[in-house]
Amino acid sequence: MPKLVFSRHGLSEWNALNQFTGWVDVDLAPEGVEEAKEGGRKIKEAGIEFDIAYTSVLKRAIKTCNYILEESDQLWVPQIKSWRLNERHYGALQGLNKKETAEKYGDEQVHIWRRSYDTLPPLLDATDPGSAANDRRYAMLDPRDVPGGENLKVTLERALPFWQDEIAPALKDDKTVLVAAHGNSLRALAKHIEGISDDDIMDLEIPTGQPLVYELNDDLTVAKKYYL
Repeated sequence: MPKLVFSRHGLSEWNALNQFTGWVDVDLAPEGVEEAKEGGRKIKEAGIEFDIAYTSVLKRAIKTCNYILEESDQLWVPQIKSWRLNERHYGALQGLNKKETAEKYGDEQVHIWRRSYDTLPPLLDATDPGSAANDRRYAMLDPRDVPGGENLKVTLERALPFWQDEIAPALKDDKTVLVAAHGNSLRALAKHIEGISDDDIMDLEIPTGQPLVYELNDDLTVAKKYYL
């Protein structure tokens, strides 16, 4: 039975400051480092042995992946990094304080921007100094693929080819897979894996640093789901 483990990165510096983060490459907060290490210890206690690990190109996810593998004595496991596993791009909201943004635009509007499946945030122009178009880690991408902002629907559309081309074939080959990524990229993949509706996905929250285990059938439908 194929086994898939999701781990949302530990608490980041901007999580701690209640700021929209998205594609901004912020580091883990000290609490986030401990969360990631504890996730690795839980994986070791559960006896889960990985064959391959996938993560994004953002340091908070990469470091979480490393801490998990180190604490579970599996740092040798091959890792593949992809921008397709990045957090949802929050557009012009990136860097703003969530509470202050709610005071300016209203709680309901900010809730829609954060949780709606198909509503885009205010977009970030490609000429903005903070645009990913200026970041060399995305230089290989078609400029049309560099987002100015994403909703969960667009995040899933971006992540799904990586699932189909990389993660799903590994699982079908009976490999045990770790995906250390972000709240929204993991929510998007969970929506696909679990068949969650557009409305119900708004209520799905994946905690930081807590491994989520899927035991899958041969057709990659979910046989069992649980947190460690």
